[in-house]
Formats: sequence, structure tokens, C-alpha cells
Amino acid sequence: MAHEFRLPDIGEGLTEAEIVRWLVPEGERVEADQPVVEVETDKAVVEIPSPHAGTVLRHGGAEGETISVGAVLVVIGDESEPDQVLGPESGETPTHPVETTPEPAAAGVAAPIVGSLIEEAETLPSGHRAVATEEAPTVKALPIVRKLARDLGVDIGFIEGSGPEGRVTREDVLTAASSSGPELAATAETPTPPPQPTPAAGQAPAPGHDERRPMSRLRRTIAANMSRSWAEIPHVTTFDAVDATRLLQIRSALGSRHQTKIPIEALVMKAVIPALEMFPELNATLDGDDLIIHGAHHIGIAVDTPDGLIVAVIRDAGAKGMLDIASEVRRLGEGARARSLAPDELSGQTFTVSNIGAVGGGHGTPIIPYGTTAILSLGRAEDGVVAMGGEPVVAPVMPLSLSYDHRVIDGALGRRFMELVIENLEEPALFLAG
Repeated sequence: MAHEFRLPDIGEGLTEAEIVRWLVPEGERVEADQPVVEVETDKAVVEIPSPHAGTVLRHGGAEGETISVGAVLVVIGDESEPDQVLGPESGETPTHPVETTPEPAAAGVAAPIVGSLIEEAETLPSGHRAVATEEAPTVKALPIVRKLARDLGVDIGFIEGSGPEGRVTREDVLTAASSSGPELAATAETPTPPPQPTPAAGQAPAPGHDERRPMSRLRRTIAANMSRSWAEIPHVTTFDAVDATRLLQIRSALGSRHQTKIPIEALVMKAVIPALEMFPELNATLDGDDLIIHGAHHIGIAVDTPDGLIVAVIRDAGAKGMLDIASEVRRLGEGARARSLAPDELSGQTFTVSNIGAVGGGHGTPIIPYGTTAILSLGRAEDGVVAMGGEPVVAPVMPLSLSYDHRVIDGALGRRFMELVIENLEEPALFLAG
């Protein structure tokens, strides 16, 4: 008997998803719990496993197609049922009975990849060369990356991916197009670039020509969330700066002792948690006329990715040690950029830290994530003049910007919270000893 497996709701009220890549072609065998397809939701790219063993009789959609939750994702049965392999447009009715598989509560996801998220600008490792792969269809790449490769006339099957599990990234394609074009042309079987390629994201159209570019699923989600937060939450932003001398010294000492990079976000998180405990209104959710004070500290970190801003969440940050938080920041940062995080790693924050210093920013006016009451932004620490012992001294000064929901937090409360955070950042022993 053939089984219809329908697209499940894999979290956060999912209504639809885009098919990124079929991992098992029609006509090939799949084992139970073996990943059969990659789909892209509003924030993540996840692998969905097959609930049955058998032959993939029919895909529920083509790569790049969007299907709704509850729609047939794949039909799996015995290879002796060839008349089940019907295209979705055929209009034919299968002669064998088809059993519908109930939607599971959650599906398996790709394992996050450990990486780094630091305030210095990231650079791609050198040596991204174009090499032939055994079979082009096995290349791992998001649809937007495949489109970019087509637009630039690059054969994606001849690119060695630098992303997790060999995934080809946008930067890999651009590098191949700019520096490895001749090599690709020499090795590809049919290197025929399109005559008028569409400019890639981030590239301006030809002078005098306008271009309409559809926003990606992630960018549309970001736009909707930002609009809702800005429309419904009365924002107030307070600005300050902190002498980061001791903070950077401690960061360097911890990194040397443990032979690892300590992301600045990890230290700031540890400094913020005591302030959230003292002023719990900043670790809360406004629900109608009630304020829900959260007992745990789920700290979101805003990650700049090639696809847009993603907030990854460190669960129970208050119960974790410094090295554990540092490891989580690195892991979640790389996972967010690779779009490989699970849905529960991308939602449920109770407070957010945004490091705009990672891209050279200073002060800003961060928008509060919906469902929370505050967000702290930190800028790049740069030399400035501070008073020390009554004398002006040059020291690294780090800008801070705190946005909070004025329905819940008054100016005085926001100021007291900020003062405690500054005190902790200027003397890290105050929070590291806790």
C-alpha cells in the first residue's frame, strides 16, 4: 500500500514551506527516518525524514515550489506500484489504495554546525577553488544560490562548497564567477552563460533601468515582524557608553587560558542577566492587560546572515557558565548563517542582545522583538576619552543602546537597568563571581 506523507507543521504556526532540494529522487528507495527532502520555512532550512521505508513514488512538488501544511509532500510505497508515480498535474487517479500518514508534531532537522560569531568582520577562507563533483544534482545549495549561479553563468556542480556539509554559498558562487571563471569554463561540459543575466542581490541594475526583485521568504518574514513591533510597541531608546578596558582584558585573558575565542556577546549576556534578575520587567511579555514575568532567561542574539537578520536563542542562559554561553554563541551564529538551526532555536527569546559593532556600528535604535519588552544593542569599542582619577585618559569606549516598551518600562526603570549593566561591564568580576 502506498502512503501519502503530508507536510507537517514543524513549529511556530507554519502554514507553508518551499521545497529546497529532494534528497531521494522518484523511483529510488528510502528507509524509515532517512531524510527525504529539505524545505525552507520562514527562518530555517530543515530536513524532513520519511516516516516509512519503501520506494519514492511521487514528489509532492518540484524544487523551488511552495506547498501548504497538510498538502501531500511525498508518496511512498512499493516499487511494484508504478501507477502511483503520477505527476501532480496528471489528473489521474491512482488504482492502488493510498494510506495517509498523520502529520507528526515535529520533524528532524539538520544538525547545527559549530562556527564563530565575533565582532571582527568575517572573511572567507582562501582557496575556494572550482572542482568537479561526481554528480551535479547532489550539490547542496539554497534555491537563491542556484539562481545566482545560473544568472552568472557558473556551473554550480563544479564549485567546492565552503558551507556546512559542503553547502555552496552565495560567496562561493561570486568567488567562482570572479576569480575562477576560466577554470570553470575549461572544466564544465557546456559553459554557456545567459546572454543577459539578472543582477544578483546586492548588485545594482544597469544605469537608467529599474528592476523589480521579489523579496525572499526570510526577508518577507523580517519585514512583517518589524512592522508589527514598530506599529504596536511604543519604543523608547536610551543611549550610553561604557569604558570597555576591563571587559576586553578579561575577554583576552579567558581566550588565552581556554584557547578559544570568547564572543563579546557572551560577556555582555553574563553582565545583563543579574540586571534582568533585579529588574524582571525587562525579561517579560505583555499579554493584554497582564505582564508575564519569565522565570528563565532565554537570550536572543541577532545574527547578520547573507539572507537577512536572524535571532537565535540561547536557552536558560542564566543557568550556563561563561564557556558554555561562548560555545552556544558561536554554534548558533554559524547555524543561523547556514540556515541549519531548529525552529525552537529561532524563537522564544525573553530578551535580546544585538551586536551592531560586528559590522562597525556604534549607537542605534534597535527594534524590540515582538513578545518581549527590551533589546540591548552594543557598538564597536573604539578609543575615546574617559575620566580616570580626575584626569582624561584614552580608553576603549563601547556604545550601548537600550530600546524598551514604554507601556511596561518607564524611563527611571530603564535608567536603573542600564546603570547596573554598565557597572557590570566596567568591572566584569561583579558578574563572573556570581
